[in-house]
Amino acid sequence: MNARTRTSYAVAGIATLAVLGLSACSSDSGSGAETTESQSSEDTMTDDSTDSEDMAEDTGTSDDMAMDPAANLVGAGCEAYAEQVPDGAGSITGMSTDPVAVAASNNPLLTTLVSAVSGELNPEVDLVDTLNGDEFTVFAPVDDAFAKIDAATLETLKTDSDMLTSILTYHVVPGQLTPDQVVGEQTTVQGGTVEVTGEGDELMVNDAKVVCGGVMTQNATVYLVDSVLMPSM
Repeated sequence: MNARTRTSYAVAGIATLAVLGLSACSSDSGSGAETTESQSSEDTMTDDSTDSEDMAEDTGTSDDMAMDPAANLVGAGCEAYAEQVPDGAGSITGMSTDPVAVAASNNPLLTTLVSAVSGELNPEVDLVDTLNGDEFTVFAPVDDAFAKIDAATLETLKTDSDMLTSILTYHVVPGQLTPDQVVGEQTTVQGGTVEVTGEGDELMVNDAKVVCGGVMTQNATVYLVDSVLMPSM
């Protein structure tokens, strides 16, 4: 084989290698593009899924906040209450937007109770911050309930801070209990127990009838009762 022939073979070989190299580069480049596109598609799907989950969670929260405040009401006096206080801050809907002590202060049926828990009856007993600061179930005597207490006892409560505090905290149970959860023996903040019996419009707390219960506030479930509950002294 002469020098010219060997040179021709060498040139042909180099050209073949160059073509193969270009083909490999083109194949790698295409594979990289496909991988990038695939990854981008997956990222987009993940983002869309996350957004959908977030939207679902947001919707659930909105639904909870929009729940009807009157959905769990029980008691023969609920209709009369709604007629007496049809709207405004003291109404069933209005009370649902405020902490319990604030909501009670706006309710014209609870003026004596508010006086007792706010320091107005006895300056040494102010439970407003306590009541607004956690979740509770409150058995709230209406004004007519306090009217059943003899005048001498009410006078005593104006100066006997321990007695007043004991009576008031006996009306409060930790946690928000709906009408179907509240039945049974409940331990109060005072330390004693109350017995909730009956169901629906016949619900009772000890010997007190529930006038209207399941009234929602921002942090508590309220049961308006027709008598003041008295703990063992």
